[in-house]
Amino acid sequence: MLGAEVVLLLIGGVALAFLMPILSPLRSVMVAGAGMVLIIGLNLVIWTEGNMVLPLASSLVMTVALFTINMAYGYFVESRSKRQFTELFGQYVPPELVDKMAEDPEKYSMEGKSEDLTVLFSDIVGFTSISEALSAKDLASFINEYLTSMSLVIRENRGTLDKYIGDAIMAFWGAPVSDPEHARQGVIAALEMQVKLKEINELVLSKGWPPIRIGIGLNSGMMRVGDMGSKVRRAYTVMGDPVNLGSRLEGLTREYGVGVIAGIGTKERVKDVVFRELDKVKVKGKDEPVAIFEVVGFEGKVDKATLDELKLWNQCLKHYRAQEWDQAEVALLNLMRMSPEHKLYKEFSHRVTLMRANPPGDGWDGVTAFKTK
Repeated sequence: MLGAEVVLLLIGGVALAFLMPILSPLRSVMVAGAGMVLIIGLNLVIWTEGNMVLPLASSLVMTVALFTINMAYGYFVESRSKRQFTELFGQYVPPELVDKMAEDPEKYSMEGKSEDLTVLFSDIVGFTSISEALSAKDLASFINEYLTSMSLVIRENRGTLDKYIGDAIMAFWGAPVSDPEHARQGVIAALEMQVKLKEINELVLSKGWPPIRIGIGLNSGMMRVGDMGSKVRRAYTVMGDPVNLGSRLEGLTREYGVGVIAGIGTKERVKDVVFRELDKVKVKGKDEPVAIFEVVGFEGKVDKATLDELKLWNQCLKHYRAQEWDQAEVALLNLMRMSPEHKLYKEFSHRVTLMRANPPGDGWDGVTAFKTK
């Protein structure tokens, strides 16, 4: 009797001890229940067929104890794992995405990999002069308010905050949670950041501070994403040629007087947005020219006057690239009547004047080269 009980407990205990940890909570409940039914059934068979009575309580207590220990261990380990996961990614991604990731943490890691993503760079135009006009206390208050407001816009649009560099913001979309609409989400965030800027400027003006402008660069493509850095400090970030171009595009917003410039990668991935081709450029660090585009707004939300202006600009750009200086100049004069303060038209008017005096020749490709960032 005692030997049979020991054998039964040993076989059942080992089977449950190995099986439960690898099962889901629901299946563990089912296995524990099935084990208890099996134990009771086996005892009934032995009692009926062999007229033997085996101790039942010890087997049932063992099953319940193993189930309870397994559930408690799993709960505490999972809770700790989720806390660590939240601490790891919580500083980068919105809370709702962290919660989603924590449901299945094994799918996500900070290990480097190549992904199709969208990156955003934002910077305050002329920040040096603004900082000189404010006291240290006011500057700290302003920067905190600005970065908080813009970061919330990025997070509300499922963006991953990468880093702050002074007043500059770097963010990206598509990782660590995959998002097939990453380019569109980046465009939405960029446009909403421009709207948020108007609210910030109302506060800025109410305090007697100088208003600000921001430049935003967007680009999409295959990037390396993951935990990168040195032994001293590491960060979850993106690297690659599309990232470098995104940074350069942010800098070009000052040259063209526009709020948001996107690369061809972003434009090709978003179909319901009105873009204006600004130029073909060679940025520092790249030998191949790239087309750059102003993000104007979503289709159906751009007014007719703006669409008419864009149509005339496209004609102007066509004349400019064909070296038809007179036609380009006429178009630019009309554009400057529509938007007298637009830096883009003044810049191209200046170019036309220079190129009429010094024609670039038949081999000219219409590309503008920039030697600085």
